[in-house]
Amino acid sequence: MKKYLLFLLALCATSFCNKLSAQEWAVKSNLLYDATTSMNLGVEVALAEKWTFDLSGNWNPFQFSDNKKWKHWFVQPEVRYWTCRKFGGHFLAGHLWGGQYNVGNVDFIPDFLGTNFSQLKDHRYEGWFVGAGVGYGYAWMLGKHWNLEAELCIGVAYTEYEKYFCPKCGEKIGRDDHIYYGPTKAAINLVYLF
Repeated sequence: MKKYLLFLLALCATSFCNKLSAQEWAVKSNLLYDATTSMNLGVEVALAEKWTFDLSGNWNPFQFSDNKKWKHWFVQPEVRYWTCRKFGGHFLAGHLWGGQYNVGNVDFIPDFLGTNFSQLKDHRYEGWFVGAGVGYGYAWMLGKHWNLEAELCIGVAYTEYEKYFCPKCGEKIGRDDHIYYGPTKAAINLVYLF
C-alpha cells in the first residue's frame, strides 16, 4: 500500500512539473496528523488564477502498548477555490478520500453522529473506505515561502469491514458496512511554497 501512495504522489509531481515557478507549487505537512503519529505529506499545485489541486497522503503503521491499534493509510485529492489569490486567504474545498484501516483496543473516541466509536475498546475493525467532503480553510502568509493554513471539511464515507472480538485474541465476529457522516478532514498545515 505504501508503494501505491508514493506512486500517486510521484505521478502528481511529474504531471505538473511545468508549473514550477514562484507561488505555483507547495509541499505541506498536517501538524494535527503528526500529533497522532500519522506520517503525512501533501503536494499542492496551481491550476489557474484562483484554483489549486492538493493531494495528501497519510500513513500510520504503528501498534502501541496494550495491543492498541490505530493503523491506517489514506489519500485525499482535493480541489480548492481561493476567494482572493491562490495560496493566501480564504478558500473553499472539495475532496475525495479513500484508504484502509486496522483499528482496535482504543477507548478515547466518543460516539459521534450515529457512529458508535465506543465499540473500538472491545473490538478490532479491519477494512476499507471511500468518501467525499467539502470544506473551508484559511491560509496565513508567514513569509515569502512559508504559510500556515487551517482547514475543516465535512462529508461522508462508505466503509466495509471485518469485526473481531477481543483485540488481542482476534476471533472474527463477521463482516458489515457503515455509512459515516461527519468531519472528513481537519488540518493545520505547515506549507512551503516554491
